[in-house]
Amino acid sequence: MHCCETGNALTMVAHMELSNLFTADFIYNLARGPLVWISILICIIGSIARTVQLLSYTRIKTIDPNIDFSSIRKKPPAAKGGGLPEPGLFAVLKGTILGVSPVTILVSLCFHICLIIIPFFLLAHNLLIDDAIGFSLFSFSERFSDFLTIIFLACAAFFLFRRIFLARMRAISTFYDYVVLFITVAPFLTGFLAYYQIFNYKIVIILHMLAGELMLVAIPFTKIFHMFFFFIGRFMIVNQHTMGKGSRTW
Repeated sequence: MHCCETGNALTMVAHMELSNLFTADFIYNLARGPLVWISILICIIGSIARTVQLLSYTRIKTIDPNIDFSSIRKKPPAAKGGGLPEPGLFAVLKGTILGVSPVTILVSLCFHICLIIIPFFLLAHNLLIDDAIGFSLFSFSERFSDFLTIIFLACAAFFLFRRIFLARMRAISTFYDYVVLFITVAPFLTGFLAYYQIFNYKIVIILHMLAGELMLVAIPFTKIFHMFFFFIGRFMIVNQHTMGKGSRTW
């Protein structure tokens, strides 16, 4: 009899400890503390490893010594009847996405700029950074941060509706594409809701922190990494719309 009572008491204590363990305060402190550093560490190490992996698929650009460049003649100018005229800038751009869909380029540019600058120059984030390491970056005003967040969310809605309603985009979209978009947008949407205390603040701010940490972890392992590899591709790899001569090739 006493053994049964003791067992029941231990079971009740265990349930109480588990219920206390997974309280909102516990999850809040976990998300605000250890999970932040773990996600940052995974993001940094994973991004470095991913960069090394992608660069391993390239090689330093070399010039074949057997090519006789003296035998390569320049095309005679069109004015002298020696060839077709060079296409103008607008003719060249017409075949690119900038010429086909300039609105998409503008929205994409705004989306990526806001994606990068909002987290780094948000006042609330910089207060937390200053509290953690004693140093922080310049901060935007709260009103300007709200304006940028609304622009970002509007751009995200544009990409979502474009995938849903544009036939050619819907045909190539997969569940993975929607998941990546959700992971990218969730930290900004939950942060905006938490700031204006829409819904339960404690729950929304926990979701905001968890969403931000999920995005950091996802960066090296999803297509979100393209925003980092963009600079490598544009400045280092030849024939990738390189901004310069480029030093490597696939």
